[in-house]
Amino acid sequence: MSYELYYWPTIQGRGEFVRLALEEAGSEYVDVAREERRGLGVPRLMRFLAGREGDELPFAPPFLKAGRRVIAQTANILLFLGDRHGLAPREDKGRLWTHQLQLTVADFVGEIHDTHHPIASGLYYEDQRPEARRRAKDFLDNRLPKYLGYFERVLERNSRGRGWLVGARLTYADLSVFQVLAGLDYAFPRTMQRVPSRYRRLKALRQAVAERPRIATYLESARRLPFNEEGIFRRYPELEAG
Repeated sequence: MSYELYYWPTIQGRGEFVRLALEEAGSEYVDVAREERRGLGVPRLMRFLAGREGDELPFAPPFLKAGRRVIAQTANILLFLGDRHGLAPREDKGRLWTHQLQLTVADFVGEIHDTHHPIASGLYYEDQRPEARRRAKDFLDNRLPKYLGYFERVLERNSRGRGWLVGARLTYADLSVFQVLAGLDYAFPRTMQRVPSRYRRLKALRQAVAERPRIATYLESARRLPFNEEGIFRRYPELEAG
């Protein structure tokens, strides 16, 4: 099946978690808002959000069109793709565990976003700098090690080994943790330089995902948008100043 992915055209954002799954699966997909062909692009995305396309009304991107289905929310999309493309275990226990890990990733991503927008998403970063510095300090001192320590322990406790979070095979949760680690490296490079010695399993997972043939090809392609100061992961050096 060929998919249509709907997300903003200039940022990785939450859409990148879906792109990584589609790329690993080798799926054909159109990144609709980035296409300039007639009938596609941002206007098509906006028609969906206005309720003028299809029967199901998504709240916000990302959402995925699969045949007649329109599936929204990152974790929900990945649950769907995981079942369909072997990116999650087939049995309920493993399937729900993978989904649970993805929901924890979503919590993590929300806290990362709030380091630069702690008051309101509708305000510019420059309008909340003092609050962002306070939020970022607490995040780096307390929340970041809590989340990284959790995923490190999950890797350690996976009795089936091989360096993945769930069982003996890569799942979409591994792809998502890879994306978070890459984004943190961009946003907080000084802090993350100290991470590898403390979280060696996470470092190995990130390397293993990056070396997957399809992922490696994607990361070197124009399809992989660069990190920038419009997405979730933003590099503001003053936020690491303490």
